[in-house]
Amino acid sequence: MIRPVIKILVADDHPIVRQGLTKILAETNDIVVSGEAGDGQTTLQMVSSNDYDVVLLDISMPGGGGLEILNKLKTIKPHLSVLVLSMHPEEQYAVRALQLGASGYLTKGSAPDELIAAIRRVSEGRKYLSPVLAEKLAFDIGVHHRSAPHEALSNREFQIMCLIASGKTVRDISNDLCLSVKTVSTYRSRVLQKMDISNNALLTSYAIRNNLV
Repeated sequence: MIRPVIKILVADDHPIVRQGLTKILAETNDIVVSGEAGDGQTTLQMVSSNDYDVVLLDISMPGGGGLEILNKLKTIKPHLSVLVLSMHPEEQYAVRALQLGASGYLTKGSAPDELIAAIRRVSEGRKYLSPVLAEKLAFDIGVHHRSAPHEALSNREFQIMCLIASGKTVRDISNDLCLSVKTVSTYRSRVLQKMDISNNALLTSYAIRNNLV
């Protein structure tokens, strides 16, 4: 059976990652990398100007965080399949990505065969969940799930909380997300207030306990 060709846009800010993904996908006869983007703005421009079947999107992109880019992609082309490929574990961003319309979420530690299977699945308009993420979602649905404090954060607040907990300074985050230092400081204050936490050290401790970093 001949599979239809799946056209892919690889959106990741690391050239070596894009090259590695292209090499992996070149070994298939039905998946073609039709474009590459190294930042959020380029990703949006390429999706606006071209037709892709699937976007492979890194969650940590310059020119806007990955969740923000995902949200804009689904606004531009609501039916576009977006497979998030991230270095961050499922506990950190997967549920939020799915809520924003992602078709699936994989960590960069996944095997090439799993990546290829996920691309083929989401290209058909279906969802792809790793066994770990599927188990987590089933557990959350199957028990009385009390919302954790971080679940009340907005996507941007959650992103900044994770960056702070990973050791990034306000200036580091400002540079990474193309936001002013004042704006990042304001988000930090909101996070601490919503979480009822007084400082970065306690915030980091919370993130570690909840497998967010």
